[in-house]
Amino acid sequence: MRSFLLRLAVRWQPQHNDDEERAALALGPPPSPCPLQEEDGAAPPPLGTTHGVDDGSDGDLAAVNGAHLVEKWQSTTAAAKPQAWWSLVTAIVAPTRGVGVGLVITGLVLVAFLLAGTRSSSWPWIHLDYYSSAFQLRGGRGDSIRRPPHHVPSSVANLVPVPFSCSGNETHTSTSPLSAGACHRPHAAATSPSPSPSASAEPTSSERKRPAPSRCPAYFRYIHSDLSPWRNTGITRDAVERGRGRAAFRLVVLDGRAYVETYHRVFQTRDSFTLWGIAQLLARYPGRVPDLDLMFNCEDMPELRARDFPRPSEAPPLFRYCKDDATLDIVFPDWSFWGWPEVNIRPWAPLLQEMDNETRHLPWTEREPYAQWKGNPGVSAMRKDLLRCNVSDKMDWNARLFRQDWGAAIRRGFKNSNLAKQCTYRYKIFVQGRSWSVSEKYILACDSPMLLVATPYRDFFSRGLVAGKHYWPIDPAHKCPSVKFAVDWGNAHPAQAQRMAEQGSSFAREEMSMDYVYDYMLHLLTEYARLLRYKPTVPENAIELCPESLACTAQGRERQFMMESREKYVANYEPCTLPPPFTASELRDIAHREEEVFRKGRKVVCSRAYGVNERGEMEEEKAGGRSTTRNH
Repeated sequence: MRSFLLRLAVRWQPQHNDDEERAALALGPPPSPCPLQEEDGAAPPPLGTTHGVDDGSDGDLAAVNGAHLVEKWQSTTAAAKPQAWWSLVTAIVAPTRGVGVGLVITGLVLVAFLLAGTRSSSWPWIHLDYYSSAFQLRGGRGDSIRRPPHHVPSSVANLVPVPFSCSGNETHTSTSPLSAGACHRPHAAATSPSPSPSASAEPTSSERKRPAPSRCPAYFRYIHSDLSPWRNTGITRDAVERGRGRAAFRLVVLDGRAYVETYHRVFQTRDSFTLWGIAQLLARYPGRVPDLDLMFNCEDMPELRARDFPRPSEAPPLFRYCKDDATLDIVFPDWSFWGWPEVNIRPWAPLLQEMDNETRHLPWTEREPYAQWKGNPGVSAMRKDLLRCNVSDKMDWNARLFRQDWGAAIRRGFKNSNLAKQCTYRYKIFVQGRSWSVSEKYILACDSPMLLVATPYRDFFSRGLVAGKHYWPIDPAHKCPSVKFAVDWGNAHPAQAQRMAEQGSSFAREEMSMDYVYDYMLHLLTEYARLLRYKPTVPENAIELCPESLACTAQGRERQFMMESREKYVANYEPCTLPPPFTASELRDIAHREEEVFRKGRKVVCSRAYGVNERGEMEEEKAGGRSTTRNH
């Protein structure tokens, strides 16, 4: 009721007639130093205000003024309440147009105050309502409603098991993560394939009862974007061959069977677990992956610079784990979804379950009221710079930052490195590594708002995250005040902070479930194969890829994680339905919304954290005083 009354009062304010646009995540370092005012000279808006609001109106000024007056009322002594009350009513009525409107609003405010009572806990509702509309974005590349389950599992009795046996004599080569001669199974097309619309002219009764496949999450639309350089011309064998010097391995699928030619070993077991994931896709959807031929790079940094290819179609199609707006690499799910044995990170599905169990034991309100990050700062300047925000005897930026020593963690058996047990802070910071980082999905799943330090690098799923809905954006040029502001705001508005935590974690658990990871792989490979202008052939030095060729010679955690992430049954349902490509107008809207969110957020943080002294230098706000800094 109180929320409704405030919204109704706000509607009487002048409107800006802004359209609700789609939000996006195309992050890049914003300009510095901080602009302290809007272009028209007005004070900067609150963090994250956007054109789209929940009730279809703007109302920023009214909500901010109302919140300020309520805070003033809270701090007023009992003796001074009558005078403060009249000041409050006058302040609200005065700006309205017409006596009738003013009387209506006055009456509404009086009722709201009567409903609110005198408890201090009843006042934050104005803040919560405002930030619910102004900062919690809707739409964008993520869905605004809870996603239904990908499919309803059948009973085990109705499922077709995936054959797996290590009874053969395997040998291990020195140049390939695969073992030779381990794949002794029927042709993939001869196994029981997952159903498809053309599999039978007359569907069975069980097929008629099966629900239609769900629509894939919105980030699947970037499959079309990644393949757009070759959409009109197609992909020739020569184009694929030109990517050989950049690739770690070549994958060929022919008549349902996969073959891999390895060019060089990569860091740790990235190639092995990437190939393991592909082998699981083939087992999950037998006969559904079309003939294809591709090159795969397992390194961090995207390298196909668009400026090097005036004709984008002349770029070699190269698969990898991330990209940015300046590169043409094709994004594919990273190896850690199936496990990272070197650092004891379990496969995504069992780890998600473990994290869910752990977070249930520690409610958000009982967690440490700070922003936490733990990792290796030596891999990027961005991470080293973040360490300046750590708590000290001179300043508390609301951040608790910890160096991860992987050597020490290995010697101690990873006793203090279980990701499922690291969700003990109310806020989690994500900062890029050399480029993107696999840690983003683990932070997102922690049931704590993710404070994301803006980065230009994106993997396949992060392009579906919406600023203000799934995470709180942090200005990389002003990390410390941005983190402090976010934590202060979240602690003052716990309902909103917990909503963001829930939306981020729901995205991780629902829209990034392994069902959708496999469907993303299937749709990407299918769309890629349609662009090939030649019939793939098996490379001379290739080895057949199957689960046995990878797992039967593996040992220790590598073998353990492969068994934990092994697909045991053939999928008896259709993959989700691939949504259409973005239109040019949608892409422009995405870029515009992204720019607006970060521009306004940067200004409000800077206006709170910085001032200008008599020498024209920017001053940085400190707890208990101010300290001058020229270059924060």
